[in-house]
Amino acid sequence: MKKTIVTLGLLAVLVTSCNKAADPYLVQNQNIGLLTDSTQVKDLKTIFINDSVISPIAGDEFTGALNTIEIYEKGGKHLLSLTPKQALDSTATIASIKIKDSRFKTDKGITSNSTFGDIKAKYTITSIQNSFKSASVFVKESDAFFLIDKNELPSEFRFDMTKKIEEANIPETAKIKHFILGW
Repeated sequence: MKKTIVTLGLLAVLVTSCNKAADPYLVQNQNIGLLTDSTQVKDLKTIFINDSVISPIAGDEFTGALNTIEIYEKGGKHLLSLTPKQALDSTATIASIKIKDSRFKTDKGITSNSTFGDIKAKYTITSIQNSFKSASVFVKESDAFFLIDKNELPSEFRFDMTKKIEEANIPETAKIKHFILGW
């Protein structure tokens, strides 16, 4: 009798855990919702069946552009910008994803509406890189990195790309401009 109750209990747990749908807005190291690090470009229209997938036009491979694939909701809201590992190759996987919509969140709750203070509170910052228009914040626990607009930084960092940016140089209230997941 006890074995039957335990078996039924385990079966109930398995059935209920299998019924949970993937959160389409959860950003993890190997996936964003149904989009994974092994998803091929040809599968995007199936994954985003209710959205608009805008692909580069054939013939653009010689322009030197990144050939970014844009994902929009049917209502027009920009969700993601995907950069494939190979330009105009339907079997290529995705190299990086720029998250545009604030509904997307990391497993620690960081969204594009979060601040530098939120990142510091939830992640271990490993490095900060100074670029032309932003500071790229890299963290230990995630393959995602966060871009802070240089307009959020003190003036001495805005125009000097050679100046090293430290954690103390970024205000806690500095907003995330974008965050990117690289595979």
